[in-house]
Amino acid sequence: MEISQYQWIFSTLWVTWFFILFTAILVWVLRPSRRRAMNDAAQIPFREQD
Repeated sequence: MEISQYQWIFSTLWVTWFFILFTAILVWVLRPSRRRAMNDAAQIPFREQD
């Protein structure tokens, strides 16, 4: 059997993997306990330079 015969399952697994990864990143970033760290990071460009 050639790998091209398994193309449909590889493409399905690829999409599934990226969906899970994207969802995990969103959950990690949007957790309430991360709010302070995200707000601090968002203010970096506006901090005064010495």
